[in-house]
This record gives sequence, C-alpha cells and structure tokens, in this order.
Amino acid sequence: MNSIVIPDYINSILPYQGGRPIKEVARELNIPEGNIVKLASNENPLGISPKAKKAIEDNISDISRYPDGNAYYLKEAIHKKFNILTSQIILGNGSNDILELVARTFLAPNDEAIFSEHAFAVYSLVIQSVGAKGIEVPSSNYSHDLEKFLTAINKKTKVIYIANPNNPTGTLIEKSKLKFFLNNVPKHIVVVLDEAYDEYLHDDAKSEGFNWISQYENLLISRSFSKAYGLAGLRLGYGVSSPFIIEVMNRIRQPFNVNALVQTAAIASLDDDEFISRSRVVNDLGMNQITSALTSLRIEFIRSYGNFVAFKLKDEQAAIMYYQHLLKNGVIVRPIANYKMPSFLRVSIGLEHENDRFINILRSCNPIGF
Repeated sequence: MNSIVIPDYINSILPYQGGRPIKEVARELNIPEGNIVKLASNENPLGISPKAKKAIEDNISDISRYPDGNAYYLKEAIHKKFNILTSQIILGNGSNDILELVARTFLAPNDEAIFSEHAFAVYSLVIQSVGAKGIEVPSSNYSHDLEKFLTAINKKTKVIYIANPNNPTGTLIEKSKLKFFLNNVPKHIVVVLDEAYDEYLHDDAKSEGFNWISQYENLLISRSFSKAYGLAGLRLGYGVSSPFIIEVMNRIRQPFNVNALVQTAAIASLDDDEFISRSRVVNDLGMNQITSALTSLRIEFIRSYGNFVAFKLKDEQAAIMYYQHLLKNGVIVRPIANYKMPSFLRVSIGLEHENDRFINILRSCNPIGF
C-alpha cells in the first residue's frame, strides 16, 4: 500500500475527459481513420489559417531555441488588433491555463469560487485543485442565472467564472445583464468572463468585454486560439485584465508556457480576417444544416451561439445508445452526462459532408428503436 498522503481535495478529483481522438476510435473499432468524422471537440473544420500554416513552416527550424518567455511580438499583435495595452495581457498554454492561473493566484484553501450549473467542467477542476470550494449556481434554461450568482456571494467568495457563450449548452448572456452584474459584484472579487467562442458571434452579439476592462479592475477576459483560429493542437489562450491583476498572475505563470510555433502562428492568424469570416460562414451554414435536421427528426436542442449544439434524447439510456450507434458508424460526438445533462449529446459543427454524415447516421437510429 502506498504511504504517500494525498490531500482529500486532490484525491477526489475526476480528471477532465476530452472528445475521443480519431486514432483511438479507429484502433478500438477497427475503422479506417479516413472513414471517421470527429464532431466532438468544437474544433474548426477548416483547420488553420493559410497564413498561420505558412508562418509555422517558415519558423519550424527555430524550435531548438527557447521561445520568447514574454511573447513580445504576440502581445504587440494582440495590442494592435484589439487596442489593448501589453501590460493588460497574459498568455497561457491554452485558455485552460489562464483559468487555472486565476485559481492559483486568487484562491486559497477554504476560499469559494462561483460558477454555473452546466458550465465548462474545467472551472470546478481548477477550483478544487487549489483546495478551494466551488459553489455551483443552478442554471436557468441551461444558461447562467446571474441574479442567483449575486445571492451566492459571501465573505469567502474570491472568484467568479462566467462562460459566454457557454460550453456545452451554447447559451449567451445579454450584455445588459452582464453590465448590471458587474456593477453589483464587490470589487475585491475577480470575475472571469470566458469568451472562447466569441469569434463565432455576429457583430451585434459580440462581446464588449475588452472595452469594460477600464471600468472594472476586477474583470478578466479569457480568449482562446483553439476554436475559430484552429490552433487547438498548439495550445494558446490569453487573458486581458487590469495591469495589477496581470502582474500578479505573471508571478506564478510558468516560464516559456507558450511555445515558439504557436506564437508565430497566432500572430499570422490575427492578420487573417478573411479566414475568420469564412469560418463563421461555414459555422452558420452548418448550424442551420444540423438544427434543421434535428427539427425534422423532432429532437429537442438548445439554441447555440457557439460552433456546437447540444441535443436531447428521450433519456440517459437513449443518449448512450445514440452515442454508441454514431460511434460504431464512424461519427464521434460528445456525451455530456458529466455536465448533469445525461440525456443530451453535443455535436460540433463540421463541414457540409461531415454534417451530412452525422445527420444520416442519426436518422438511422430511429428504425433501430432508440
């Protein structure tokens, strides 16, 4: 028996499980990789920006060198793109790194952090990993109930996590409600506004969070290059906040936490508006394609503002059967029972032929008696 003592709050953590990789499914089910469609991890079906690909190819020989630990040129590119001071920017190994840095910086054992029911699973994981207590607020129609958030605040509350749009439900909080909430949160509480899917929003719905930083020194905006920018495999996220919050977080940020290739790829990606516009068009068309099919099949779904949609089956058993049937036919989607949504599956928006494959296999479930 191992004599190493593990803290209870670490021992009880259930590791995060992502969407299943194509290679794993191919090996397990003996399906050729080329016959598998992955619609499980909200990845950009177009891949990466052509400019980013060229930047990677041009700089591949430099990977024997350590990256710029301060990522000077990438911060300058973000500054130029969004008119944000470089002193307001922190970079992470994916936006998950930013979420964890917040927990490690501002939470101690017995502190409390608030997040919503059905919100991104990483929030509860990073809170628990530092020995703090997570307070899950019941959702309203699968969305954040910010009024309940305010009533959940107490003397122990140090951090609040909000996803907008939310994953896995895809719901969006109105900007007026967010402003009211920020106006009523005590200024010593750090509010994290996770906007990993903002690039998929239409102009009228897009976040104004960067403009709010000067008004709310306790606000931190988290963004990702893993979704619309397509750089999920290289891992890059960034946080924007007051210079004070960024300076404190940088004290515990790991050196060289952002690799050289993703820095150069991200700079090129920020300069490719056409690719992001095309990604949004593909997503809009695919969203209509999939939701129209769900409607025709009389399958309930949650209106989504991201690049995915959660749809509801009869019960948990039916969700498992649909998932397995799709998987055996080479379509990977995401079960979300761990989000307290056991009768739901989540499907990412793919290319037209990938969406068609999903729809056709989904239709074939019904005659089987699911």
